[in-house]
Amino acid sequence: QVQLVESGGGLVQPGGSLRLSCAASGDSAGITAMGWYRQVPGQQREWVATMSNGGNTGYADSVKGRFRISRDNAKNTVTLQMNSLKSEDAAVYYCTATNRAWKLLRLWAPNEYDYWGQGTQVTVSS
Repeated sequence: QVQLVESGGGLVQPGGSLRLSCAASGDSAGITAMGWYRQVPGQQREWVATMSNGGNTGYADSVKGRFRISRDNAKNTVTLQMNSLKSEDAAVYYCTATNRAWKLLRLWAPNEYDYWGQGTQVTVSS
C-alpha cells in the first residue's frame, strides 16, 4: 500500500503564490506518475496536473501558465507551485499517484489513479 501526505495549503491573497508538497511512502516502487486534483464542496473532483517519473507533464487549461508541477523521484515527492492565484483556485487539493503507463494514462480521469492523499485546503481570499 502507498500513503500520500500533502502539506503546504493555507490562505493566500488573490495574485499570490502557494506551494503544495506531497510525499509518498510505503510500497511506492510501482508509481509511474504523481499529480494533483482539487475539489470544491458540491462539485466533482477536478484534475489539475500530473507528472510522470520521466518528466512528462500535463496541466488543466485552467492552471496552465500559472501552476508548475515538479517531482523528486528519489524522494518520492511531488510539488505544485501555484502562482497568480485566483479565487476560483480555492479548493481542497489532493495528491494522487498511479501505477499506469504514461502513454495509456487518461490524466483527467480520477479512476486512473490508484492512490490519494487526504487533501489540503487552499483558500484564496483578500
